[in-house]
Amino acid sequence: MILSVSRRTDIPACYGEWFLNRLREGFALVPNPYAPHTLRRVPLLREVVDCIVFWSKNPRPFLRFLPEIEERGYPFYFQFTLNPYGDAVEQNLPGLRERIETFRLLSEKIGPQRLVWRYDPVIVDNAYPAGWHRMQFEFLCRELHDSACRCIFSFFDRYAKDRSGFQETDEKTMHQIARSFAETAARYGMPLFTCSEAVDLSAYGIFHAACIDSNLIGRIIGCPVHAKKDPNQRPFCGCMESVDIGSYDSCTNGCAYCYANRGIERARRRAAMHDPRSPMLLGWPDGTEMIKDAPSQSLRLAQTTLFEKEFF
Repeated sequence: MILSVSRRTDIPACYGEWFLNRLREGFALVPNPYAPHTLRRVPLLREVVDCIVFWSKNPRPFLRFLPEIEERGYPFYFQFTLNPYGDAVEQNLPGLRERIETFRLLSEKIGPQRLVWRYDPVIVDNAYPAGWHRMQFEFLCRELHDSACRCIFSFFDRYAKDRSGFQETDEKTMHQIARSFAETAARYGMPLFTCSEAVDLSAYGIFHAACIDSNLIGRIIGCPVHAKKDPNQRPFCGCMESVDIGSYDSCTNGCAYCYANRGIERARRRAAMHDPRSPMLLGWPDGTEMIKDAPSQSLRLAQTTLFEKEFF
């Protein structure tokens, strides 16, 4: 099983103690987003969890938990979103310089090959025109290129409940930005990919990425895994199937473009329900829920490889 922690909320930034408690107890209860009274009991035993994929914009509070996770033998890597927008768009994150320092510190602790930089989403409007992104990407690439194994970017997509007011980027501008990003990334030796994009940018050496990537996971754990495409993601998403233990409307980072929150005030109210001792991220089960065991098994293939030796 590949564990996603989490596309739905920033667990490393907000709920690290809870996550470590779940590893210690060996399971988590995860509400169905569409039927909250139905809970999945997700086993978190080491023999079941092949790899953990952490998603975060501010993993600094989580760094103190990494030694125990390593000691328990859980393989993992990070998807670290680091954007240059500031608090006008990402209102509750630390300043850019502090997040760059956190990025470098995390890389020193776990190695660049387990750290993916996300420049995501690329928002293009009067405040953030293509030229601004070119300069900001240049600056961040210079700061981060030796601390990450790749960079993944995507353009802003409107979704059903979006209230940000941002507009989707036209294809001509996508190509303009992609060309400049590719030129910059090449100068710094940074592999560059897109996430869930239909547009073909291969002319610039930019190809589609899988954020939950079976090849990267195989190198980290030292053997290949059975990779089935995740049917719950967008059509152009290349991610393999995983189990997510987060809850929507619980992240307090306050990002204006977030698809997982319906407003920061709602997220704060729900976050106030959190107890790090609970088997659930938000609140406690009251005994009336229907609990189902999540199907889970190791995805490791019997074939051994030289991945681990090469990776480390």
